[in-house]
Amino acid sequence: QLQLMESGGGLVQPGGSLRLSCVAAELEYYAVGWFRQAPGKEREPVSCIGSSDNLTYYADSVKGRFAISRDNAKHAVYLQMDSLKPEDTGVYYCAASTLTLVITTADMYSYWGQGTQVTVSS
Repeated sequence: QLQLMESGGGLVQPGGSLRLSCVAAELEYYAVGWFRQAPGKEREPVSCIGSSDNLTYYADSVKGRFAISRDNAKHAVYLQMDSLKPEDTGVYYCAASTLTLVITTADMYSYWGQGTQVTVSS
């Protein structure tokens, strides 16, 4: 059973930055996605990365501001979030799939972290 550990959320002012981390044993063999859920809204994919080719996906709303990356030596996937906006507020979840390609559909992920709160507010 893969256990995902997320960290890095918090309160930040608009324009600020946060880096989310997702760590699990042998995470380098899984496709990983970051999803977020804002109050009253459905969970949506933010950014995803494959395991076999490290191809990436970004939601249009975060392109140019967020960057997803891996550190296989640390069994980690990071989401660097810059130029944060109030609409980025929500609970961010890390998810992993045994499939190797970039996946944006939540149902294709078998493992989920507990979520970390990101609040962008002045």
